[in-house]
Amino acid sequence: MQLIRDGVSLFFEDSGSGGPPLVFVHGWCCDHTYFAPQVEYFRRTHRVVAVDLRGHGQSDQPQQAYTMGAFADDVVWLCAQLRIEKPVIIGHSMGGVIALVLAAEFPGVPAAIVSVDSPILFPPSLPPTLQPFLQALRGPNFRAAQQQFTSDMLFMPSDDAARKARIIDAMGRAPQHVMASAFEGILGFDHAAAVAACRVPWLALYAAQVTSDLARMRELCPQVVTGQTVGAGHFHQLEVPEQVNAMLARFLAVALPQ
Repeated sequence: MQLIRDGVSLFFEDSGSGGPPLVFVHGWCCDHTYFAPQVEYFRRTHRVVAVDLRGHGQSDQPQQAYTMGAFADDVVWLCAQLRIEKPVIIGHSMGGVIALVLAAEFPGVPAAIVSVDSPILFPPSLPPTLQPFLQALRGPNFRAAQQQFTSDMLFMPSDDAARKARIIDAMGRAPQHVMASAFEGILGFDHAAAVAACRVPWLALYAAQVTSDLARMRELCPQVVTGQTVGAGHFHQLEVPEQVNAMLARFLAVALPQ
């Protein structure tokens, strides 16, 4: 299904019934299918909406700045158009950043948020090391740079090899202007301010390698609950969906009892 916002087509899938409604937001250079196991699991008991962010999947890809705030604004707009009240915003990777920014900038919208292996509150040493990669995304060999980064940084040796190959290939097809601008947006938003502004229940779920400063996160946002899956890399919602689904379900039951 699609809705048109100011001339830009935004794609989404809407299924299931029951509350609280869940809105799934994919990561950088991905699409709504990266939450397929969660959509299939939770649609039995919840209304579930999975979006393709602008620039991604089946949504339009206009030439513009792809900031975390602009993505969050689109998600809020879609919720209003679909009459989704007090959703739980669940985002993978960049999608979790968007969920956090949404909670900070639109505090009345979400009932809770979940970030799934999202790059929030980097160690101070990390962003400078990513600047050369950002520059490469703006250059002629952007696709090779992106695929090398994805292969080297986002998987474990134990991850399914065929799935890894499919993900690397699919992510590498994203338009250059979306790749570069969205990655710049991930690095450029005010992490600490967004974390401190979050007032809703928040599950920050990580994979095998945690790159966020969890102590600082808890200091700035005391209600955050953190968790970690076992034996899977960045795409753990696909690799070990049974672990991710169980923790999501428990968080919903505890944080938002019906």
